[in-house]
Amino acid sequence: MPDWLAAFGDLMSLLLCFFVLLLSMSSMDAKKVSEAIGSLSGAMSVLEGGIKTEISKRRIQESTPIESADETSDQVNRISAALKEMKEMSEMDSKGSGGGPSVSLEEAQDGFVIELPASLLFKQGSAVIQNEDSLLFLKRIALIIGELPNETTVSVCGHTDDQGPGAKSPYKDNWELSSARAISVLQELLLDGVDPKRMSASGYGEFSPKATNATERGREQNRRVELRFYGAKASDKSNVQQSVLDKAAAK
Repeated sequence: MPDWLAAFGDLMSLLLCFFVLLLSMSSMDAKKVSEAIGSLSGAMSVLEGGIKTEISKRRIQESTPIESADETSDQVNRISAALKEMKEMSEMDSKGSGGGPSVSLEEAQDGFVIELPASLLFKQGSAVIQNEDSLLFLKRIALIIGELPNETTVSVCGHTDDQGPGAKSPYKDNWELSSARAISVLQELLLDGVDPKRMSASGYGEFSPKATNATERGREQNRRVELRFYGAKASDKSNVQQSVLDKAAAK
């Protein structure tokens, strides 16, 4: 072989011996090695605990069955469209004030929830709905409620921040204010033709916040009225939850 190749081979052998000696003089922490392997396996989502090479059967995901659309999902699609229009109107109204919370549709344990910020419905310390866009939105919701299954009920829940109604408010505390706002929305839905047997109202005051009351942004999120849709029976609750939101999202 050429002379340079022999010298190169000797150099590689010396480097190999050098690293073998470094490894033999180092101390291996078995716990740290196990943790490192476990972290790697968790990131790759294949190995379990860093010691098994088998793919866990628990990691096998079952495919979600595709169900045919029904009448209930159509109603939720209409609610989503109404919410979108209401969001656009509320965003236009709040451009000058730096923005604020907007209406939203969220999944709940027993069905779904429409959340209405109090600033879109009421003035500070008041329970009188004066926003014409909000009244039109409630009329549309009332029409859709009338087309939902009779087992579907609606609970109107009022919430406030921890600041109190204010000196000019006719309500002495947040219990009265939140309850009055919930009843005000309920009465508007009743005027729009919703069956009273399917409705209920409750006030939570400041004791069910969704954000911190330490900031103005958090207090805005806490001042809200929720429309909670759910089935009266256990089977109906499951149907409302699955067929309403899942199918609407699938579309």
